[in-house]
Amino acid sequence: MAMTRAPLLLALLGVAALAGGANAAGRKMVGVYELSKGDFSIKVTNWGATLTSVVLPDSKGESRAPAPFLSCSLLLPSKDPWRACNGTAYFGALVGRVANRVANARFVLDGKAYHLYANDGKNALHGGKRGFSKVIWTVKEYVSGGDCPYITLYYHSFDGEEGFPGALDVYVTYRLSSPYELSIHMNATALDKATPVNLVNHAYWNLAGQGRGDILGDTVQLFASRYTPVDATLIPTGAVVPVAGTPYDFRRPTAVGARIRDVYAGKPGVYGYDTNFAVDGDAGAMRRVAVVRAGGGSGRGMELWANQPGVQFYTSNFLDGVKGKGGSVYGQYAALCLETQGFPDAVNHPNFPSQIVRPGGVYRHDMLFKFSF
Repeated sequence: MAMTRAPLLLALLGVAALAGGANAAGRKMVGVYELSKGDFSIKVTNWGATLTSVVLPDSKGESRAPAPFLSCSLLLPSKDPWRACNGTAYFGALVGRVANRVANARFVLDGKAYHLYANDGKNALHGGKRGFSKVIWTVKEYVSGGDCPYITLYYHSFDGEEGFPGALDVYVTYRLSSPYELSIHMNATALDKATPVNLVNHAYWNLAGQGRGDILGDTVQLFASRYTPVDATLIPTGAVVPVAGTPYDFRRPTAVGARIRDVYAGKPGVYGYDTNFAVDGDAGAMRRVAVVRAGGGSGRGMELWANQPGVQFYTSNFLDGVKGKGGSVYGQYAALCLETQGFPDAVNHPNFPSQIVRPGGVYRHDMLFKFSF
C-alpha cells in the first residue's frame, strides 16, 4: 500500500543520516510521522522505530502527552542525532535484537559460542552498542488518519550485527483504534541461521503528563504471581519464584512508591523496580498484563495486554536531570516502563521460555494499550 500522506518532518537531522553497516542503502531521511484519530494521536520516528509522543484527553478534557519519550528535541541541529536523542535511556525506542541483559555478553547456540558487545559492565544490554534503537528504519506503509491509522516500519539486521548470528527481517506496526487504543505489532523472520530474538518497546509512561511530577503515587496492578530474581548486576539467577510476601507483589493495585525503598536497583543507594515478572496465563496468547492508574488529578488509566511470557517493570531509577520536551527535566521516578518481553538472559537459562527462532521461523510480539480517563 502506498503512503497516503507525506511524513510530518519535525527535523531533517542534518538533511539526511547515513545508515551504518550492511543496512546502509545510501542516505535515508529521518522523519516524524503522526497518526491521529479525533483527540487521540501519536508520533513515531523511523529513527529507532521510536514512539515519541502519545496525546489524549484527561478527565477534565485537557489533552496532554502522558509519556516523556524523548530526552531531546528532534529540532536540535545535531551532527550526531542518534547519540543526542536516545542516549542510554532508550526513550520510546524499539529495542533488539535481544532486549534486556545477556550475561557476560555471551551465549552458546547449537554448540557454537557467540560474543556480543558488552555495553552494561561485562553484560550486553538492549542489543549492544548499536541495537535496533540506534538505526534508521524504512517506512513501508503509512496511513495518517481515518478509522484505523497506522505506520509499518522495516529493518534488515545483517548476519553478525552486534555479534548475533543470522540475517533477520524485522517489522513493527503502530496502529490506533477506537476507543483510545494503541496496538504495537512486532514480527521478525530468521532468514538463514538460528538466532535469539526478543524485541521490546521501551516507552516511558507518566499518565499525569510529561513534566507533571513522579509516578510514586500511581497505582499498578500486575497479573503476575511470579518473578525472576537477579544478582547484583541485574542478571537473573535462573529461579522463578512467587511474589507473595515480597515487595514485588502487585497482584492487587498498589502504589508504586509503597515498597520501593525495599528494592535494590543494582547500584549502591539506588532503589526501585527493574524487574521481570512472569505473566500469568499461556505465553503466546493475548492476555491482560497490567493496569496503571494515575495518582494525580488527570483521571487517566492504562491497561496493557500482550502475548509475551514476561514484563519488565522499570521505575526510571537512573533518570537524573535528563532534559526533556518543553523545558521539562526528568528525574528519578519520573515515569514507569512496562516492557513485555521474553525473560532476560533466556539464552543462558534453558529453563526459561526459549527466544530462539530457527531459519524460516517467525517471532511475533503483540501489545495493546487501552487508555481511559
